[in-house]
Amino acid sequence: QLHVVESGGGLVQPGGSLRLSCAASGFTFRYYAIGWVRQAPGKEREGVSCISRTGGSTNYADSVKGRFTISRDNAKNTVYLQMNSLKPEDTAIYYCAADSVPLEGCSYDRQDYEYDYWGQGTQVTVSS
Repeated sequence: QLHVVESGGGLVQPGGSLRLSCAASGFTFRYYAIGWVRQAPGKEREGVSCISRTGGSTNYADSVKGRFTISRDNAKNTVYLQMNSLKPEDTAIYYCAADSVPLEGCSYDRQDYEYDYWGQGTQVTVSS
């Protein structure tokens, strides 16, 4: 049975850090690039980062570059998003999504329909 489950969200003060995890099962994880996508209240979904199948390639939206770091452990079928120097504008539901790209590499600004599998999301709230 296929599962994609995000965890690690919560309430944090501005300037704080969180590490999100995305654990997958039921498909061959190492064949998929993984993206992190967020949706703030009243706004469209925004791709923030992605990592290639092997982890050798990563990309970030300008809004998070230098603050967020994506990584993966294929032995554990898990992708991580380390978020530092968090800002109130980072408040959103964060989703991870699997992308069956045929080649090494990834793109963080894929359309929703281009992803094969989605998690249910985890809430991140940055507030004092």
